[in-house]
Amino acid sequence: MRFLSRRLILPSDLNYANSLFGGRALEWIDEEAAIYAICQLGTNCLVTKHIGAINFESPALQGDVVEFGLTTKSVGRTSITVTCLMRNKITKKTICLADDIVFVQVDPITKQPIPHKKTLAGLKLQAEQDFKD
Repeated sequence: MRFLSRRLILPSDLNYANSLFGGRALEWIDEEAAIYAICQLGTNCLVTKHIGAINFESPALQGDVVEFGLTTKSVGRTSITVTCLMRNKITKKTICLADDIVFVQVDPITKQPIPHKKTLAGLKLQAEQDFKD
């Protein structure tokens, strides 16, 4: 899993218990996973179709830096499924794991699903090459 971006927990991100609001965490996860999927498929014509199991494991507090790790779980004809792990940058403690986040490529005009012509093997090869560059 590659950790690709970070965020600082600000007072406006907190819930009544002074920890990261779950809705804000999910907003960030959806955004980070979408950016990852866009980069993997080479198109920004994607929509979120599904977010599967979400497990909150530990709180994030004001001033914490969180980072997002993403990996491709599977690739379909029109879709890509990713997993996103949000953890504390300093302690490496898992804050939240969102599994089975599915994005579907759509036609920009009709908004109907269209094939992206990518494979899991091809994306892994591309990721290895990107890591070397």
